[in-house]
Amino acid sequence: MMGFRSFGSLLILLLIFVMLFGTQRLREVGNDLAVAIRNFRKGLQDDEEGKKS
Repeated sequence: MMGFRSFGSLLILLLIFVMLFGTQRLREVGNDLAVAIRNFRKGLQDDEEGKKS
């Protein structure tokens, strides 16, 4: 089974992603993921407040 056992292998993987997608595209994906997580958490909080009322 292949695994990431060292920092070097993670660094190489990150370098490959940067070369394939570019830093701007990776930044956009990261921002989109952060917004999705934030909206998911907000939805969970709204749902819990709705159940209490």
